[in-house]
Amino acid sequence: MMKRPTAALAVAALWLLPAGAVLAQKAGDPLQSRLEASRVVVKDGRESLVDAASAKPGDVIEYTATYRNTGKAAITGLQATLPIPPQTEFIPGTARPAQVSASLDGRAFAAVPLKRTVERDGRRVEEPVPWREYRALRWSAGELGGEKSAAFTARVRVIDDPVPGAAPAKAGGK
Repeated sequence: MMKRPTAALAVAALWLLPAGAVLAQKAGDPLQSRLEASRVVVKDGRESLVDAASAKPGDVIEYTATYRNTGKAAITGLQATLPIPPQTEFIPGTARPAQVSASLDGRAFAAVPLKRTVERDGRRVEEPVPWREYRALRWSAGELGGEKSAAFTARVRVIDDPVPGAAPAKAGGK
C-alpha cells in the first residue's frame, strides 16, 4: 500500500478559476486532482451550472475538487483542502461529503460550525464564527483505492465587502 501522509488540494488566490483547472502534480504521481468552478444559475426554479469565467456580488460559485488514483495501490491519509477565496463566503450545508472541517487561517482546522470564545459584558461566551470568515475547508478522505476517484464539493457566495484581514480578490479569466 502506498503511504501518503497528506494529499492536499491547493488553489491559487484567484476567486474564479478556469473550468477544469488541473492542479500541480509530480510526474509519475498516481494521485491526480482537478478543480472545477461553476456559477450556479437558477431559472424558472431550476438550477444549472455554467462557466464561472465571471461573477458578481451575490453570485454563487460551486467548486468541485476531484481526486483520482491512477495507480493500482490504495493511497492513504488523503486530505482534500479547498481554500475559500477572498471576497466570498462559504454557504453552510453545501459541503459534500457533509463531514467537513473548516479553518480561519488555512492551518488549524475544526469541525463545522466553527465557534470562538468572546467576552461580552464581562463574561466569556462561545459564539459561532460568521461563515464569511471561513478561509478553507478540509475533508479527511482516508483511503482512495487503486483506480478510484473521489469528489469534494462546496459552494461560496461572492460578497461586496471584503472579509476583514483578507487580501483583495482578483478576477480570473480575460
